[in-house]
Amino acid sequence: MEKACNSHYYNQSLLLLLPLFLSLLVAGLAYPTQDEQSQIISRFQQYLQINTTQPSPDYQSSTQFLLSQASSLSLESQVIEFVKGKPVILLKWPGSDLSLPSILLNSHMDVVPFEPSKWTHPPLGAYIDEGGNIFGRGSQDMKSVGMQYLEAIRRLKLSGFQPKRSLYLSFVPDEEIGGYDGAKKLAYSDVFKDMNVEIVLDEGVPSTDENYRLFYAETAPWWLVIKSNGAPGHGAKLYDNSAMENLLKSIESIRRFRASQFDLLKAGLKSKGDVISVNMVFLKAGTPSPTGFVMNLQPSEAEAGFDIRVPPTADIESLEKRIEEEWAPASRNMTFEVETLKHLSLGKTNRYWAIISFKQKATPHDDLGRPLITATDGSNPWWTLIEEAIKKANGKIGKPEILTGATDARYFRQLGLTAIGFSPMTNTPFLLHDHNEVHLLILLSYADDVIEPEVVDASARKLQLSNLIVVFSTLLQFLNKAEYFKGINVYKSIIKAYTSYIPPGRDGVSRDEL
Repeated sequence: MEKACNSHYYNQSLLLLLPLFLSLLVAGLAYPTQDEQSQIISRFQQYLQINTTQPSPDYQSSTQFLLSQASSLSLESQVIEFVKGKPVILLKWPGSDLSLPSILLNSHMDVVPFEPSKWTHPPLGAYIDEGGNIFGRGSQDMKSVGMQYLEAIRRLKLSGFQPKRSLYLSFVPDEEIGGYDGAKKLAYSDVFKDMNVEIVLDEGVPSTDENYRLFYAETAPWWLVIKSNGAPGHGAKLYDNSAMENLLKSIESIRRFRASQFDLLKAGLKSKGDVISVNMVFLKAGTPSPTGFVMNLQPSEAEAGFDIRVPPTADIESLEKRIEEEWAPASRNMTFEVETLKHLSLGKTNRYWAIISFKQKATPHDDLGRPLITATDGSNPWWTLIEEAIKKANGKIGKPEILTGATDARYFRQLGLTAIGFSPMTNTPFLLHDHNEVHLLILLSYADDVIEPEVVDASARKLQLSNLIVVFSTLLQFLNKAEYFKGINVYKSIIKAYTSYIPPGRDGVSRDEL
């Protein structure tokens, strides 16, 4: 179709189409009223302002807040302390058919520490800037997701929807320090068995483009600490098997392996989730002095820590053999030790020795020895359903991925359950655990949905987007905070699809009919 060149005519055309554009936006995002929007954001801010920072999270306040939200939604609730002072909050929206397995939406309450001086706005202030971005620790990881669960339920209840399957929400403690006293305790409890869960949704990470990211697996964290010991001596002498020399040989061997994995990634032969990532996170050595370190003394101890992430597709036996034979060979008077929680010495071969231990060594396999992978093909109806639900909410989806971080989802996958990682954030920088963690509440890229699809030239689309911004200047307040609200709408679509799903052949109802 031939385009009009006159800018005045063009802008007038846009004004004539304004009601259509507005109706598309309202229909696509299912926006609540202005007053409801303010209440939604206020609730999100209240949750962000509760200090659940490790290592001393205020779980009492977060529990009280979440229970008050459950009460306002008429959800059943219970608080369980598998470990004293570390509550697991379970909320339930009962389904009409209790014979069907249930759905679990999991999120964690705790957040990682922060350096206030490095933040533009107070990390616990939940400050919203003029651009509509809300700053706060947990705004991406993952208080936003927990609140979006609740807001989606609120919208569904207002619409009169009744789930067929029971829907559970779990708010767990201590995910940021391993989840041992939270999600893991829940997953292996009798309480969880009685819940009869079939599918678990947990966190993902933001997408920097327009496509939502779905995760079917994640890398297992191996937190490795190498401690080398040797005879101390004068700094001017050369010693064999000194503590520093043995440690540096291990570091060099690890560095070469890391480079080989990085080469596979840079060459496009493997994705981020398919390589074994190794990063040195600390190095500790030297004899302290009042002014720094003693420079003419070789230390008797040296220590280094590594964050290793192992994908479920990796050859575990090969990696363990590499650690034993290359990173800690007996020929260098080094002992090899595997440990999960405690740093513990198993002994030494002679005077010059080193310890290799794991502060955390999560398994990438389930309890039956199978890789912790959720199927993404037609054999898994839950994957198909979430893709359809996101698209129904006008969302776009990228390729299935392996998450490079560790989440509580691994404990549920270890039981053989389907678990999917997902956080509904698009066009958002990845700021998990970073300074100025922020949830972008503006989604100008959503204007792509109202730009004529035949305009494919980048410069033309940019010009048209600029015109839309000018013409829709009165709508900017409406578009503000759109990303957060869009995520609520996506969860609304997912919850509706999941809790309505009946397997084909049962009661003669198919997914297509639903």
